[in-house]
Amino acid sequence: MVHALGNPGPGGWGAILMYQDHKKEISGCQKDTTNNIMELTAVIEGLKLLKHPCKVSLYSDSAYVVNGFLQGWIYNWIKKGWKTADGSPVKNKELWQELYHLTQTHEVKFIKVKGHADNEFNNRCDELAREAISSIRS
Repeated sequence: MVHALGNPGPGGWGAILMYQDHKKEISGCQKDTTNNIMELTAVIEGLKLLKHPCKVSLYSDSAYVVNGFLQGWIYNWIKKGWKTADGSPVKNKELWQELYHLTQTHEVKFIKVKGHADNEFNNRCDELAREAISSIRS
């Protein structure tokens, strides 16, 4: 989950990794960023913590990230040399490349959840992101 104050502007991200009875919360922030960068960063940082190849159910309220895989955007970008359908360069290319690489290590199932709704873990990620932003604002 991501929270940004202004776009661009200060931004934070939060993620929760869960396996059986174990749960780890992580978060971070940047002083000058965008929602899209924070959304990608949350997913990347979570996947980077996995020590072995895993089967991952990745829940996100980010249509940007989820649709990148479920609608095949990323595969088309790769085929076109990291260009969009209109031929322009893919924004946040380096982050998309890093995420794509991680999905080659881990078997990732992307699942879209509604943001700011009744999903307790998504809401907690939003809290983590807001707390991270607070750390750079104070």
